[in-house]
Amino acid sequence: MAMITVVTEAVPARLRGRLAVWLLEVRAGVYVGNVSRRIREMIWQQIEVLAEEGNVVMAWQTNTESGFDFITYGSNRREPIDIDGLRLVRFLPEQSKS
Repeated sequence: MAMITVVTEAVPARLRGRLAVWLLEVRAGVYVGNVSRRIREMIWQQIEVLAEEGNVVMAWQTNTESGFDFITYGSNRREPIDIDGLRLVRFLPEQSKS
């Protein structure tokens, strides 16, 4: 079992309710818990089905240089990148609203 964190933005209430079944919502849209890899993957499948136009990031402990890994869903200015096996986040430029 490993600790995971899920952060959601603009997702439907039914996804938030589903996440609350397995994880503790410590702040609005922020969930934490200790789950197996199988449960983590099942939670991610639910996110992909139910998140609609929202965006989500899931991070979990793993045996890597940084000690964690993460995956994202939906549109966000923060984009995951891989540099020499190290997962980092790149900020995309702001979209003009004209």
